[in-house]
Amino acid sequence: MEKAKRRSFTEDYKRQTVDLVHSSGRSIGSIAAEIGLAETVLRKWVNKFGVSGQPAAATRRPTTQAALPTADQASEIAQLRRENERLRMERDILKKSIAIFAGTRT
Repeated sequence: MEKAKRRSFTEDYKRQTVDLVHSSGRSIGSIAAEIGLAETVLRKWVNKFGVSGQPAAATRRPTTQAALPTADQASEIAQLRRENERLRMERDILKKSIAIFAGTRT
């Protein structure tokens, strides 16, 4: 069995990725999955580079209590949840019909 070739990344790429983590406000795991890296690799880069040479622990944003959504936002969220549920049901129906026509039962 062949051994997988190890990828290498430039320092500039690593710094840009760390900047993306800090500027986007998204989790390290979601960004790592999006760009095809292991979460541990990206976490090491964040710890190594930090922001402006500071350790990563000093760069974390303080936690704040989430603000309650406004009435408009709440109604939009409710409408999107209903639509999401309807789309899930449609997807499940289509899956079952495909299985029936293909001759397999799920």
